Amino acid sequence: MVLLRKLPGMPGWPAALGLRLPQKFLFLLFLSGLLTLCFGALFLLPDSSRFKRLFLPRRATASTSSSSSASSSSAASSSSTRDTDLPRSPPAAAEPRHASPAAPRRLREKLRAAPATGAAPARDTRAPFRFDYERFRRSLRHPVRGRRPGEDPETRARRMKIKEMMKFAWDNYKLYALGKNELRPLTKNGHIGNMFGGLRGATVVDALDTLYIMELEEEFQEAKKWVEKSFDLNVNGEASLFEVNIRYVGGLLATYYLTGEEVFKSKALELGEKLLPAFNTPTGIPRGVINLGSGMSWSWGWASAGSSILAEFGTLHLEFLHLSELSGNPVFAEKVMNIRKVLNRVEKPQGLYPNFLSPVTGNWVQHHVSIGGLGDSFYEYLIKSWLMSDKKDSEAKKMYDDALEAIEKHLVKKSAGGLTYIAEWRGGVLDHKMGHLACFSGGMIALGAEHAGEERKQHYMDLAAEITTTCHESYARSDTKLGPEAFRFDAGTEAMATRLSERYYILRPEVVESYMYMWRLTHDPKYRQWGWEVVKALEKHCRVEAGFSGIRDVYTTTPAHDNMQQSFFLAETLKYLYLLFCEDDVLSLDDWVFNTEAHPLPVNHTNFKASVQQ
Repeated sequence: MVLLRKLPGMPGWPAALGLRLPQKFLFLLFLSGLLTLCFGALFLLPDSSRFKRLFLPRRATASTSSSSSASSSSAASSSSTRDTDLPRSPPAAAEPRHASPAAPRRLREKLRAAPATGAAPARDTRAPFRFDYERFRRSLRHPVRGRRPGEDPETRARRMKIKEMMKFAWDNYKLYALGKNELRPLTKNGHIGNMFGGLRGATVVDALDTLYIMELEEEFQEAKKWVEKSFDLNVNGEASLFEVNIRYVGGLLATYYLTGEEVFKSKALELGEKLLPAFNTPTGIPRGVINLGSGMSWSWGWASAGSSILAEFGTLHLEFLHLSELSGNPVFAEKVMNIRKVLNRVEKPQGLYPNFLSPVTGNWVQHHVSIGGLGDSFYEYLIKSWLMSDKKDSEAKKMYDDALEAIEKHLVKKSAGGLTYIAEWRGGVLDHKMGHLACFSGGMIALGAEHAGEERKQHYMDLAAEITTTCHESYARSDTKLGPEAFRFDAGTEAMATRLSERYYILRPEVVESYMYMWRLTHDPKYRQWGWEVVKALEKHCRVEAGFSGIRDVYTTTPAHDNMQQSFFLAETLKYLYLLFCEDDVLSLDDWVFNTEAHPLPVNHTNFKASVQQ
């Protein structure tokens, strides 16, 4: 010790006091005891952490001081929540950097709740967040697969035919392409493609809920086994945010809600986490392409001036709200609610939503408006967000009502032959064509009409019926009785493709989607008859030895096949046809909304499910 050190040129200070050796020894003993008592007292004081920091390592200090500050910080725990205070499912699902005032209040308060006792525990002792699946199932108003009382034998026979088509499509995919994204039925091999960033099994995930609803139990177990054993999310490639969300995330979420199998929930949440970096832009509007391994994102090369696409960033809301509900992590809901804020802030030309928006500035890049490709499912998700919220999301309903009013005013036209169609808008100039993709709008408008005011309900039901009739005509006027990719209303042509590049059919579902909604909301038998005509045309022109294939020209009775069984054929086309011949309580519209890939997600999910396991 410095005090006992002998200084040069001076005797030790005990000796200078004239003490003898035994006395020196006793003096040193007394002095050391006094020093020990003094320093020990410092550590026994009520608040000694400031002294301990001088002598203890930093790690020990942190753990010791946390208990002393717990009581003073409990009042501000919502703004200083530690990582260990947050639920963790899936990993990194509730990092505090994601919390913001935009989070839905109920979820935000749930995540930020912290013990208000005087001393916090050394580790988080609360149970992890848990979704109460049994409570959710009890809340459904109808059995998922319906009750099926006595039914018309012809209707049942037609439904069984569609079930056989599904089994045929699945069996050939399993035989020749299991694990690949799609089946090539002519060459009997698989197709991977570059849309899914290295993910595999798009047809498996897309088909899961259809197999379950059709009660193809063995085939469903085959698909489930592949997801459990072979579905790898640790990939490194360029993926479409939109396609991965609607097919993979949507398919996994729907199958979890239908079955309660945890593997589907965990995969959906893990994949959802991988999509979040796409939102790291100045406005929070996500870019369209993301590397699922690195998290880097960018816009499509063909998109004008690096813009994001309305139908892509506008078709996330349903799935992302469910990701927040199942994980307890508000970040997914925050991301899509921020998209709403940006869209409500930007001025809409003539009340319309153009298809291209800059993720940097939040402004429109081009004034091109379409209810078909590039725009379609944005509008669909507005009305369905309102329905999924049990009609509480008034913001979504107003956005839908305002958009539909502008669409009807500026885009809805009637041909010389009396067919109602929705044109495209290019900076004020109309392009008198409809894409096959736009034919979903008959069903959408009918769905919205059910909940319009009495003075508008019949008007919108009539509009929905007229548009669905026009789309039916695009099928009826072709030699194959299948519709082209796009059809026009100019130069004396009505509801027919006039360009070679628009004459193909790739097993698309949008027309039969509208048939299904129109049947359920009107029970007019013509919609079932029109659906059966599609079944016969698919069997005649698209069924080949090893699956179903799209065709290159709907205006020839001997069409060439494109050698592709699209995954959405199993997810959407066959599912909507099957539901068209089911009773209304099978996937009842009282309980479910369908995402844009026809994956069913439950209505009113915010009221009955979130719980903490006791």
